[in-house]
Amino acid sequence: MPIKAFAALEAKSRLQAFEVPVTPLGEQDVLVTISHCGLCHSDIHLIDNDWQVSSYPLVPGHEVIGTVSKRGAGVQHLQLGQRVGIGWQRSACLTCEYCIRGDENLCTAQQATCVGHFGGFASAIQIDGRFAFPIPEALRSEQAAPLLCGGITVYAPLRTYGITPNMKIGVIGIGGLGHLALQFARAFGCDVTAFSSTPDKEAEAIHFGAHHFVSSTDKDKMQSLANHFDFILSTVHVDLNWNAYVNLLRPDGKLCFVGIPQSEIKVMAFPLIAGRRSICGSPIGSRTLMNEMLQFAAFHSIQAKTETMPMAKVNEAIEHVRSNKARYRVVLEV
Repeated sequence: MPIKAFAALEAKSRLQAFEVPVTPLGEQDVLVTISHCGLCHSDIHLIDNDWQVSSYPLVPGHEVIGTVSKRGAGVQHLQLGQRVGIGWQRSACLTCEYCIRGDENLCTAQQATCVGHFGGFASAIQIDGRFAFPIPEALRSEQAAPLLCGGITVYAPLRTYGITPNMKIGVIGIGGLGHLALQFARAFGCDVTAFSSTPDKEAEAIHFGAHHFVSSTDKDKMQSLANHFDFILSTVHVDLNWNAYVNLLRPDGKLCFVGIPQSEIKVMAFPLIAGRRSICGSPIGSRTLMNEMLQFAAFHSIQAKTETMPMAKVNEAIEHVRSNKARYRVVLEV
């Protein structure tokens, strides 16, 4: 029996009812019956083919929560009926130098859940079971779903770049990624500052874990924080004065991008050289970090702030996200 789904048949089109054919499970594959799927901005980029990697019909969705309904003969770590999550990555070669050292997310042969494959805006999904992750009981499904992309995206750089409790951390943007980054950084024991061009987000930023709030349009306040931060995480997708943020870094500080600005990132070289500062980026995390992040979120009660909508209203949900009205993540319920 085919899987019921919603697909874009061409770039920028509304999603339509679609049937995904079911193929025999491979030895390491699982069939997951979906209960929830987050709607990420990346899904909209794929629908619109903004990154020139989309193929149609395209079934989006890469923040999947569901239960294992079938499993291949080689799947031993997951049980039938177990609740699992699936994120952006669906597979890797598991034999290259990056996979062997535990960085499957850097594998050049990795495959994405909904690029060239049918994603989670559906009743079920077939995937390599080694990229399906047990969901801790303490996490509710609608709040756990965004952790599988948004959560790991902001958690991974904190771990990769060695963030420790004594550090001063800045988070640029209080949106779908930023509100999670504030929670994780606070739980790491850091001194956390939220940057936003929207002053009325201060109360929410403090609620999510920021110790301090800075309006990025307040030039005097920005200048007063020169040489202050060990690490600044940019979660926004707009162009900003990046030189201003580089100047906020202490020696050896890092400005890390997980959001993709619209234009090239241009900064002066001298502040980087003089302070041994650096600019870096971070993708999603490895399988080890994904499992760690989920356990960390459960232990520290880190939750995505979500709005839920029925999967049948997927087009309304997409327009809600397109218009930047979501606060802060939309999750579709099957």
